[in-house]
Amino acid sequence: MSKNRTLIAYATKSGVTGEYANIIAEVLREKYRFDVDVLNLKEKTKPDLSQYDNIFIGSGIRMGRWYGKAKDLLKNDFKGKRVVIFLSACSAGDPKSHDEAVTNYLDNVLVKYPHLKPVATGAFGGRMKMFGKVQADTCDPDKVRECAEQVGRMLAAAE
Repeated sequence: MSKNRTLIAYATKSGVTGEYANIIAEVLREKYRFDVDVLNLKEKTKPDLSQYDNIFIGSGIRMGRWYGKAKDLLKNDFKGKRVVIFLSACSAGDPKSHDEAVTNYLDNVLVKYPHLKPVATGAFGGRMKMFGKVQADTCDPDKVRECAEQVGRMLAAAE
């Protein structure tokens, strides 16, 4: 297994979480030379986690809930793995509701998975579409890039 082999697995509906997964992958590959695989959980719901040192799990939030395929991945045994959790939600991108989004979509979800001890978490803005039209957009790719750099630095230093 190569050093810092990383999986970024995500579930998305509107595509924002996938965009974020690719930004994170780009930072980890280019800045830290990690070997990164990006996986849309819609394509493969049960990835082989044994080959990875780092596992990022991302989910969009719809109607106040994580997508099921991402939530299912949280049930795995991550012994010996460094896990990072991230999500996209319009409320997470608004400074007025960011802390509430973290509580609702990270803290309250992770408490249901006591075996899971993420080394980092991130809550980023999202995009809401209705009938094909964007109703709200709080996306901030620069914030995702900045977070990916911090997490990459931490993971690289842990080797």
